[in-house]
Amino acid sequence: MKSGMENIMRRQKRVAVINDVTGFGRCAAAVAQPIISAMKIQCCVVPTAILSVHTGFPDYYLHDFTPYLKSYIDSWEKTGIAFDGISSGFIGSREQISLVVDFFERFKKEDTLAVVDPVMGDYGKLYSSYTDEMCQEMKRLLPFADVLTPNLTEACRMLDLDYHNVDMSPESLNDISRALSEQGPGRVVITGLQQGERIFNYVYEKNKNAKFIATRKIGGDRSGTGDVFASIVTGALMQGDDFEKAVRRAIEFLDKAIAFTVRQDLPWNYGICFEEYLKEL
Repeated sequence: MKSGMENIMRRQKRVAVINDVTGFGRCAAAVAQPIISAMKIQCCVVPTAILSVHTGFPDYYLHDFTPYLKSYIDSWEKTGIAFDGISSGFIGSREQISLVVDFFERFKKEDTLAVVDPVMGDYGKLYSSYTDEMCQEMKRLLPFADVLTPNLTEACRMLDLDYHNVDMSPESLNDISRALSEQGPGRVVITGLQQGERIFNYVYEKNKNAKFIATRKIGGDRSGTGDVFASIVTGALMQGDDFEKAVRRAIEFLDKAIAFTVRQDLPWNYGICFEEYLKEL
């Protein structure tokens, strides 16, 4: 008969994913759940909103889940569910940010991995649903984060920097990453730094040498890219990979999946055909 300790050691890991649920378009929880599950980790979704298609389509239905989130979270707490990891993505309102903070306060334990993807904007502009006030509120997530995965726009917003006055030199990116890290996350990766036909990711970890990891640029931007990236990084870290390896796994997976998607000649808002390579995770 196996001991209780053996059963604990063998228990499948479990991650809570806080994100919207979109029926079509390959983004958010619709990306995270299959990817994290393929990595042999139980994925439990906290829905921030339910959409027919994501907001990159001209016509979409959106059901804001904010009024129901507290009862949803209360039920999990009463049931006694514990998590090895928590990953947060798109948050739709200031009130939701407070509810996500509450979730971290209730469920993040000393050994719980917390990955925060501060989805707010790109190319120096905020997404249409975001306000300056919400960006200020997003900073409340930093003390809970072990890992932060912003693009440069989001990193600047977290630090009240002017995106248009920030360069992509190693010195500048190191200063930004260190300033973010000082507020909570020991590991930061600034994603999607485009230069010519290459895309760079700046990988920063406290007390280690930071580095760029580059990949080729394939086609134009596609919805859900950041969700795929954050999901694989989360899963890889929970599997025991170090931070650099986790980032490399995400980049290599995306390279193959995006190339396949381009060959399929799909519209940008159809997302990335990640399903083709799930068995390789």
